[in-house]
Amino acid sequence: MGIRAIVVDTAGTTTDLNFIQDTLFPYSSKALADFLEDNQTNVLVDNCISDVKDIALEPDASLERVVEILQQWIAEDRKATPLKTLQGLIWKQGYAQGEFKGHIYPDFIDSVKEIKAQNVRLYSFSSGSVDAQKLLFSHSDGGDLTEYFDGHFDTRTGNKLFKQAYLNIINTISLAPKQVLFISDVLEELKAAEQAGMRVMQMVRETTQRTGDYPQISNFKELSF
Repeated sequence: MGIRAIVVDTAGTTTDLNFIQDTLFPYSSKALADFLEDNQTNVLVDNCISDVKDIALEPDASLERVVEILQQWIAEDRKATPLKTLQGLIWKQGYAQGEFKGHIYPDFIDSVKEIKAQNVRLYSFSSGSVDAQKLLFSHSDGGDLTEYFDGHFDTRTGNKLFKQAYLNIINTISLAPKQVLFISDVLEELKAAEQAGMRVMQMVRETTQRTGDYPQISNFKELSF
């Protein structure tokens, strides 16, 4: 059964993790206080603030306290949906103001056209919000890549470390599990995707990276399917 769709992880696979940690995370942490102050009456932002209070079990937290909680979550790389939603909104502001461009590995930029030329669907799955993924790929240092994607998935689909998230993706894109290839640098994600029946491949860009008993590539130019 041939590959009909490829699902790619973002950090460590299509974009350098250092870009996320050294550029995007610090920008969102620094901008949080002003952003929440200026946008707290926005329905989406207000819902995120309420969700943060619920998750932190601090229903009466002040806006200043919410900022402190979110900044702590950023430092911990917490995969909390309200945080990821707010980060996406803040990064949108940063991209629009030209504060940075989205880093995408050149080999992925070169390979997306070939993937689409073979009539294979392309999706991304990240703990970052769908909006953040779209921003990353639309403002990339290789130009706007969004036309090559058929969709994006985030934590609303499920936790990337659990099989159910990948079952949800399979159900959404309406393909047999073995028609879907998932590419990630993280062993636990590959294990969960494999448990869901997907084909898997590990992206190994660093010699210090943990590796497992999965097919490996070091860049997308090595991809064959």
